Amino acid sequence: MNDGTLAAAKTVQPQPAAESRNVLGWVLHNVVWIWLIALVAIFGFFNEFFLTIFNMQNITVQATVLGMLGLAVALPLLVAEIDLSIPANAGFSAAIGALAYSDLGLPWLVAMLLGIAVATAIGFFNGLCITKLKMVSLIETLSMMIILQGALLALTQGKTLTNLSDGYIWIGQATFAGGWPVMPLVFVLALIAMSILLRFTTLGRSIYAVGGNAVASKSAGIRVDRIKVLTYTISGFLAGLAGFLLASWQMAITSNQGSSYLLYAIAAPIIGGVSVFGGRGNVLGVLGGVLLLTVIQVGLAIISVPSFYVGMIGGCMIFIAVAIDAIRVRYFG
Repeated sequence: MNDGTLAAAKTVQPQPAAESRNVLGWVLHNVVWIWLIALVAIFGFFNEFFLTIFNMQNITVQATVLGMLGLAVALPLLVAEIDLSIPANAGFSAAIGALAYSDLGLPWLVAMLLGIAVATAIGFFNGLCITKLKMVSLIETLSMMIILQGALLALTQGKTLTNLSDGYIWIGQATFAGGWPVMPLVFVLALIAMSILLRFTTLGRSIYAVGGNAVASKSAGIRVDRIKVLTYTISGFLAGLAGFLLASWQMAITSNQGSSYLLYAIAAPIIGGVSVFGGRGNVLGVLGGVLLLTVIQVGLAIISVPSFYVGMIGGCMIFIAVAIDAIRVRYFG
């Protein structure tokens, strides 16, 4: 074999460093599913009840509200913004709908749509403040969250609203095919609709472009402010729908409705690969993050881990997810 043949043979041999980098890149891009499979196996090993049909049904129900909120949070993240008011918006808009039914005597469907319309309007207002007034999204939505939490407390007078019609709570209680809940079907439809929006529409492509580079997008003719306002408006709509589903499932609205979801609603899309730097992420990743966090909460409860550890673990998950996201963006694109 001559020198030319040897050189050619060397060039076609796989490079160990390149293979290791490809493997690491694959792991970082699919870490949420790796964690999910590992945790399901671990929790199933420690408690056989975890893998029962009944518990799987419970997980799908709990994942629905978190999933809707996670999708709502993911949209501002995709345009390199954030919305901390989404869980508070869900609770406040649900209370508006419930009071419209109980105090104003509106039909439950009209009352529900009114609540979702209020949530959508709040999202639209957030978008206007951030784009037209150039307010920092972190601070603007934080202040909106505090306002909505206070407004919810004032509306409920610190009491739990339970005067909900049968129609209002139907979707949260109905089952089919041997006990499988109906409510998760709404989340499935939302996932499909959001996937179509982001992958196959001009708006979806514009959202990724704005999140990737707003200056370049504006130079290319994309109306950046309009895209951000639309993103926040859709996010508000999803928050309102999540608030209705939560009220329907719980058959009540408390004075702090939705506040416990803030940590996990932010964590789910980030863990699922939605970049905090904008322009990266997909619906499948959000689903993975939602399922992972739901499995953690349910699994820890089943194996009798004290509840105060759950919050700590959730915070650790956010920290790890942000670190992985930074590494993924910097070294693997």
